[in-house]
Amino acid sequence: MSTTPFRQAEAEALAAMTPDERARFDAAEAEEEARLQLAELVYAARTRAGLTQTELAGRMGTQQSVISAVENGGQVPSVSTLWRIARALDLRLTIDMAAAS
Repeated sequence: MSTTPFRQAEAEALAAMTPDERARFDAAEAEEEARLQLAELVYAARTRAGLTQTELAGRMGTQQSVISAVENGGQVPSVSTLWRIARALDLRLTIDMAAAS
């Protein structure tokens, strides 16, 4: 049985997409990247503060599972949740937009 390398299969699938399908794919990929960046940001801030997920959740008045979902990328946190996380870590939340590359 022959297998196709992932990158080759991906290139073939992308080449077969219509422009509209490709635009939707690219948008979904960008959203996933943003979700993972937020997850990494929250994880890094929490660990720098020396807190466990449970301790951070306690400071926020929420459940540890909420912090876990944010940190593993399973939940996109609202601005309100990000603000509460920052406040619980004694940080200031800043949001920035930059030119698309």
